[in-house]
Amino acid sequence: MKFLFRWWFLFILTLFVLTVAVRFLLTSPNPSHSLQSLNDRARAALSETKGEVRLAGLEAPVDVLRDEWGVPHIYARNQHDLFFAQGFVAAQDRLFQMELWKRAGQGRLAEVAGVSFLPRDVAARLLRYRGSLPAEYASYAADTREILGAFTDGINSYIQQRSAPGGPGLPIEFQLAGFAPEAWKPEDCLTRMATLSVTGNAQDELENAQLVALLGVQKATALGEFDPPAQLEPAVGLDFSGLSPQAIAGLLGTDARIEFPAETGNGNREVGGSNNWSVSGKMTRSGKPFLANDPHRTIALPSIRYIVHLVAPGWDVIGATEPALPGVSIGHNENIAWGLTVFPVDQQDFYLEELNAQNALEYKTENGWEKMRVEEEIFHIRGGRNQTQSLKFTRHGAVLWNDGRRALALHWVGDEPGTAPYLPGISVDRAQNWQQFLQAMARWKTPPENFVYADREGNIGEQSAGLAPIRSKGNGLLPVPGTGGYEWSGFIPFSELPRQFNPERGFVATANNKTIPEKYRYSAGFVWSKDRIARIEQVLNEARDKKQLLDQEDMARLQNDVVSLPAQELVHLIGPPVNPNDAAAKLLAGWDGSLREDSAAAALYEVWLKKLRDALAGMLLTNRGKASLPIDTDSVPSLFIQAAPELFGAHAEAKRDAMLHATLHTAYAELQETFGSDTSQWSWGRLHTVRFRHALDRIKNLEGLFDLGPFARPGDDTTVDATGYPWEGFAQVAGASYREILNLSDWDHSEAVNVPGQSGQPGSTHYSDLLALWRDGKYFPLLYSRAAVEKKSTERLSLLPASR
Repeated sequence: MKFLFRWWFLFILTLFVLTVAVRFLLTSPNPSHSLQSLNDRARAALSETKGEVRLAGLEAPVDVLRDEWGVPHIYARNQHDLFFAQGFVAAQDRLFQMELWKRAGQGRLAEVAGVSFLPRDVAARLLRYRGSLPAEYASYAADTREILGAFTDGINSYIQQRSAPGGPGLPIEFQLAGFAPEAWKPEDCLTRMATLSVTGNAQDELENAQLVALLGVQKATALGEFDPPAQLEPAVGLDFSGLSPQAIAGLLGTDARIEFPAETGNGNREVGGSNNWSVSGKMTRSGKPFLANDPHRTIALPSIRYIVHLVAPGWDVIGATEPALPGVSIGHNENIAWGLTVFPVDQQDFYLEELNAQNALEYKTENGWEKMRVEEEIFHIRGGRNQTQSLKFTRHGAVLWNDGRRALALHWVGDEPGTAPYLPGISVDRAQNWQQFLQAMARWKTPPENFVYADREGNIGEQSAGLAPIRSKGNGLLPVPGTGGYEWSGFIPFSELPRQFNPERGFVATANNKTIPEKYRYSAGFVWSKDRIARIEQVLNEARDKKQLLDQEDMARLQNDVVSLPAQELVHLIGPPVNPNDAAAKLLAGWDGSLREDSAAAALYEVWLKKLRDALAGMLLTNRGKASLPIDTDSVPSLFIQAAPELFGAHAEAKRDAMLHATLHTAYAELQETFGSDTSQWSWGRLHTVRFRHALDRIKNLEGLFDLGPFARPGDDTTVDATGYPWEGFAQVAGASYREILNLSDWDHSEAVNVPGQSGQPGSTHYSDLLALWRDGKYFPLLYSRAAVEKKSTERLSLLPASR
């Protein structure tokens, strides 16, 4: 019996080990495989972009012409086939990225990437839209449901083609990650999580609450630099102790980094912003407007943006979109062009709910205790057991955090119908003039955006769009009590949001700046970007005043401008070197504030900024240990330029100046230690680099297959060429992955760039072919006419209806 038992035990153990080994081999690259072998596999798994493909679901033939830069120009005979083909073509290039985007919105990443993603999944399911689906679709263009149906059918057609027995097999990313894509449905495009990447009001409230708890109201308000001037006004008796942005660490948008396997923490808060401008023909050599846009998002691989050209009866639009969404969100059609930047209005409020000590599912209201709504959801975990989580909701929204006596409930516009990001672009794509453009803009709810506009008639304009709550009490800068009095009473009417049309100055421009007028009747927001717009306006105003007529090269030069106005101001504060032996001051003397990648002065300045931030935090936290303060590096120059007594105390300017000089020498010494005493060997680009990382690069042997870089970078978060970096380190994490310059005198002479390439499939010629252009501040022609496209097409794919 013992022998038999031992035999069965060894048999079962061996079977288990073999099962695990086979599963591992099926889901992981063979460590013995060379990079060449992986490249061969990647090329073998590429999508077919030439020849003919028959697809069930198409009504008529569709031509897909990819130009030499990888842009697909899709020519269809009807609207259904146009969007079916867009879904199919986007999946050819980006299916793995699209699948992760979908799962991030659904709260189903842990199924494929492991338990580390459970907090992020829980947050995504908590913020899922739970309202009326008919009301949701009624908010968009009347044919949105049909367009989404055709688009997702096209994605599914590609998945079926690749998965069919005897077919070409799934793209290599799925082979290496060890899971398969699932079928799509129209509602998968209605996720709210994409808007979280470009709105951060909830995190701002927690940062402000943390500052109030650490420093008090006066100093915390001074650090905020609110515009229009506003006070942090904590409600009487509200306890902010223990609150910080870490309370919502799982609240991440669809473009936050995903890793297989995951590290602790799955992304960073986005750094940076966007720029756009339209210049009237009165200021250009051609006599027609130029429109430029460079939206800034997380630097990712593949790019968050995907360029596509859609042509069918009623459609002729080209530009960038997110690959998992139909239509074009930034670009032009036959008659109008548009671009966007985030309009930083406050769309989120945290309510601090008091919990019942006797029943943690009850929270206090003005009418007594009320019970939370609870939904039980099952989360499947790759490599682990399923987990059931209780999703909790108060009358204000989803509960994202609690400590047993308090809970944070989020009220945000994503609970409203029509707040799926970018879907109103389907209406914008078909607008033909300013009035139709405004009608389309009225549908736009999230993310809040400043749209610039230009048309072939010579008009230019700007319209800010998005749901901006009207608060009955409070200014939205801090969490508020959940016991009543702080509810929303509606939204700012669209007609009263900022708007310009053919302004006298000859241009419109936005860069996440304050576009609301002075003494605006509504409390829309208090935190804006100001440095990039100041530089854009400086350059354009100077050209106008000198009567310099602008051309396309001027637009490109401005998009790639790396002059930092805050750097100029901060260096001015230290003045010329008093001591001839002051090497640090001498290095900055005469520097123009240009953050070129080869600049030693720029390297010193950026290291100095971090020393200044740390010194300011240390001064404010005297005798409070080493707690960190959430002070953004890009806000440091203005804090020191203002030298507010609330921060520096008595003799503020003298204390400020002493801190400026002391930290400058500390920064100089650190660079000496890092790069040596020869300042000719110092450069900003040696510190400030960018690396394009794929979700699968942490699996053994795959980094070389997927990742690109690092590459030296110029600029920072305050320059027009915004290359934002996080609080720790100097690596660029956000910036303009997509740029466009639209030429209203000749669409075929418009330009664009997308980094690193149009395809997300390693092995494709379009995986990284645009990287060198982007790195050097250059562009490729964004071809529009059929004749121009035909001349530059390198791949022609005919999509044909399946034989009957």
